[in-house]
Amino acid sequence: MASTFCSSSIALLHSSIHSSQSLPTVQIYGPKFCGGFGFQAVKGRSPFPVPSAVAAQVNASEQAQKISFNESQRPVYPFSAIVGQDEMKLCLLLNVIDPTIGGVMIMGDRGTGKSTTVRSLVDLLPEIKVVAGDPYNSDPEDPEFMGVEVRERVLKGEQLQVVFSKINMVDLPLGATEDRVCGTIDIEKALSEGVKAFEPGLLAKANRGILYVDEVNLLDDHLVDVLLDSAASGWNTVEREGISVSHPARFILIGSGNPEEGELRPQLLDRFGMHAQVGTVRDAELRVKIVEERTCFDKNPKGFRHSYKAQQEKLQQQIASARSFLPSVQIDRDLKVKISHVCAELNVDGLRGDIVINRAAKALAALKGSVKVSVEDIATVIPNCLRHRLRKDPLESIDSGLLVLEKFYAVFR
Repeated sequence: MASTFCSSSIALLHSSIHSSQSLPTVQIYGPKFCGGFGFQAVKGRSPFPVPSAVAAQVNASEQAQKISFNESQRPVYPFSAIVGQDEMKLCLLLNVIDPTIGGVMIMGDRGTGKSTTVRSLVDLLPEIKVVAGDPYNSDPEDPEFMGVEVRERVLKGEQLQVVFSKINMVDLPLGATEDRVCGTIDIEKALSEGVKAFEPGLLAKANRGILYVDEVNLLDDHLVDVLLDSAASGWNTVEREGISVSHPARFILIGSGNPEEGELRPQLLDRFGMHAQVGTVRDAELRVKIVEERTCFDKNPKGFRHSYKAQQEKLQQQIASARSFLPSVQIDRDLKVKISHVCAELNVDGLRGDIVINRAAKALAALKGSVKVSVEDIATVIPNCLRHRLRKDPLESIDSGLLVLEKFYAVFR
């Protein structure tokens, strides 16, 4: 997949070379930066002083390095090969299209492919513009997503070196320490140079990317507090050992877990934009197909991935098209009013549910290639956006998702 991105990007830049002979040579960056490869971007108008145009000259050795690095990575099960679990897959895709939706909480039985599906999303993640060498994946055009150092460079009038890098996916282990998550003092620099320096943690790496927590309902309370703080403010502040550092920490939070192993704190549950329920496949034919597909992947991962290459590339193109099409999607005011009416009827606390439904419906319309949100789009996403926001009634026997749909059809009839 990386070679596909590289080939299309090189072709695009070669056409730029013929149109302008005075363009400088681009520098190719290797796996050192966020596990991806990049090149200086062809810049349009921007309020920040970044290079306006670049051209690429990629030799055979650099391409070989890219291919060998990509092949050396642990093979990931293709997203397109996952059978069933359409609700979970749709929620993940909508969050990639519009990261402001706020992430996904996936709850279901053990062994239903929750972790496999989330990790398979890596192949489909699009590329974004980042400042080269910046540990916080700073956006060269948006000051809200810039680290303090990058913002100071911008104010001084320095030119920022820009590269394209794939959106990063960071795994947060259950046993991670708070220092590793938030960042801490750089001991090596302190001992060798005698200076206090900050060593960024997982939250810095996840900025503008995805933070995945498997078995999130088993996460220690002190780490939950850290995630809540960062998710609420979009910034991570570290105060320790005489160091005071703040950096952007805006990420798509994806969690998975088994409800039988424990409940999630309501404060953290509300931070997830969408909620997907995953059940065990009961159809015997589908179960056999899943077993056979998994067996083929275990025997020959590269061959199995190659058989789904065309489907993966098609899905990539759909996501890229939807992301670019998203700003032009509109939703009628009448539909907005009805969405808020449903939320009010269900006694949903706060306005986060209203906002997420609007964003998710727009993302689904963009995925379909439609310029307007339809009632069907809203009906598809509203159970996932409100199911986890309802107040729990121990005497209520109906599923919360069905309760949401009942209110939806009562309002939208």
